[in-house]
Amino acid sequence: MDNPSLLALPEMAFIRQRFVMSEISDVSKTVRASLNAFPSPDFSGDGGGSPGKTVAVAVGSRRINNLNIVVDQCLRFLEQKGFKPFIVPAMGSHGGGTADGQKAVLAEYGITEDSMKVPILADMATRQMGTCASGLKIFISESVLAADHLVLINRIKPHTKFKADIESGLCKMMSIGLGKVEGASRFHQYAVDNGFGIIEDAARVLLKKLNILFGLALIEDGYGKLAIIEPVPPDHLIAREKILLGKAKDMMGGIPFDSLDILIVDHFGKDISGIGMDSNVTGRHRDIVGDVKIAPNVKRIFVRDLSPGSDGNANGIGLADFTTRRLVARMDMEKTYVNAVAAISPEKAAIPIHFDTDRQCLEACARTTGVSEYKNLRVVRIRDTSSLGHIQISRPLEQEMTGNARLSRISDWQALAFTAGDDLTDFPRNE
Repeated sequence: MDNPSLLALPEMAFIRQRFVMSEISDVSKTVRASLNAFPSPDFSGDGGGSPGKTVAVAVGSRRINNLNIVVDQCLRFLEQKGFKPFIVPAMGSHGGGTADGQKAVLAEYGITEDSMKVPILADMATRQMGTCASGLKIFISESVLAADHLVLINRIKPHTKFKADIESGLCKMMSIGLGKVEGASRFHQYAVDNGFGIIEDAARVLLKKLNILFGLALIEDGYGKLAIIEPVPPDHLIAREKILLGKAKDMMGGIPFDSLDILIVDHFGKDISGIGMDSNVTGRHRDIVGDVKIAPNVKRIFVRDLSPGSDGNANGIGLADFTTRRLVARMDMEKTYVNAVAAISPEKAAIPIHFDTDRQCLEACARTTGVSEYKNLRVVRIRDTSSLGHIQISRPLEQEMTGNARLSRISDWQALAFTAGDDLTDFPRNE
């Protein structure tokens, strides 16, 4: 697909976006302080019944800022109070839907039995724990049910697939993540006709069945740094999560333009978003429960590579228009397909048109935008959908950033830089 017209692509410049910034300077200290201030009779150690009691600590499969530090400090706190904690992966069908795969996902975040100094019980066995009024059967990991108590640790954020009072967070982890493959598959299948509001219904059922000590709610700022670390008691879990979701939405970063011709995503993966790239950022989502197209209303999405932390899971790659052969070669088809089928979203595992080089992919993007003069293309390049403090934009977008106090240009306008192999040079790590 060699074509000299590619040389007429618009000049690009890096810009800085200003978002709400976290005030947390010491994550370990903040976790300890928040837990020490959390009131609970179970933590008294003298009549609360905690000494020797086991606690299943649920940890998910998302790349959360300093997650290993948060988990470690939570475990040490529980031990200090006399509990015997262990970790349970709460990630539905992720990690290929196997115990070893789910332990491997946690290891990518520095969470292992050696580093955390507790067992990780990753078996996939589940048991039905209840039924929603709508008829949905709810399953929970048997390792969790064997424990005396449960602690949930998860980030609260807008979901990529649906909008509701409760989206991604503690309730979803409890009702879907802890259901392993069986529970997650049933849940997604049921949601096709009933919607994801059933997360709240399932959470209400489970809150009566499970002995939850607390949920540790995490919220990241617009730069992907932990900004809120808050223990939430079980009797306030649903109400508080709704409030915290609003805070998460206010802090979330995005792309500051209403329409784009091309969006270049350098890294894509399960550790970044459940569908590889957050649809709240790309503006694009499609599956059986409905299609979504919102700002930045992108005509063509080009995904360059699979994140090493994705462990081969490329679920969501079907949302891209073009990708590279190197990404396809790094896909673990079994993990990708298990995840996509469990989520009732086979279209998101479909492999898009792919070429050997970035230059070929960009040429295909440009040819299929309907824009006759390439120099007029509205292009944005990002490292990934969780790293938006610095992005690269094309000159046709310059006028729209003028007057926006949150945006500032930090480089000269210049042509996109390619390697000798016709791939884009690496996105600078300046965040």
